[in-house]
Amino acid sequence: MDASGLAVAAAAPATAPQTTAIPAARQQPSQFDSSRFKLHSQGAEARVWEGSLHAGPIIVKQRFSKQYRHPLLDAKLTVSRLKQEVRSMMRARKLGVRTPVLHLVDHVASCIYMERVEGHSIKALLQQRSLAEADLDTLLLSVGRAIAKLHDGGLVHGDLTTSNMMLRQADQQLVLIDFGLSYNTTIPEDKAVDLYVLERAFASGRGLIMAAGTCLQFDKILESYRRASKYWSGTLNRFAEVRMRGRKRAMVG
Repeated sequence: MDASGLAVAAAAPATAPQTTAIPAARQQPSQFDSSRFKLHSQGAEARVWEGSLHAGPIIVKQRFSKQYRHPLLDAKLTVSRLKQEVRSMMRARKLGVRTPVLHLVDHVASCIYMERVEGHSIKALLQQRSLAEADLDTLLLSVGRAIAKLHDGGLVHGDLTTSNMMLRQADQQLVLIDFGLSYNTTIPEDKAVDLYVLERAFASGRGLIMAAGTCLQFDKILESYRRASKYWSGTLNRFAEVRMRGRKRAMVG
């Protein structure tokens, strides 16, 4: 067992796959075979593939190298960020926040094999107005509680947007995805920025209710956060400052 708490495959020759096994997961070859999967999306840091394996429908997040970086530095950064993402997902689950189930981490191919969450993002639900008001309120309250659990546990998501929050179809539970920018911190400023990113995501979306320049849906999340967090005071005080700085930048352009 390594320091990260992940079970590491037994020692093998240098040519063997270097993989990190998640409990109840089978080992997979370290050479990622993209022909078995369909490209879902690509961002600045990774490609996301979807397909099926023995565990059922899965997502494979594949981090790719950056040609402008020195190869040794690039490899070190890629592995470091891969490990941080996995640790954050596992830590979030320990804190009581639902994340996709991890099946396999392949350090050589820089891939994370995980559950494909069947459902809709909060962004889609808001745009389609497909939830009854009472159900939407319940969902928003669960978002506030989930973020409070992360922050009280010393974890910041780093990319809190409505696209990275899923309502799982099977059990109607909130699932947070994409921890690629997450990191450990107890600093109120970092938590405040996390909340501000989410507020901006709500402000730029469709299907929202605005009043006095604020989004009522986000206000419900913030109130839920305040009730659930032990350290809400310092974070929300700093959030007010972060929000003010953001508005000043917007006015200046």
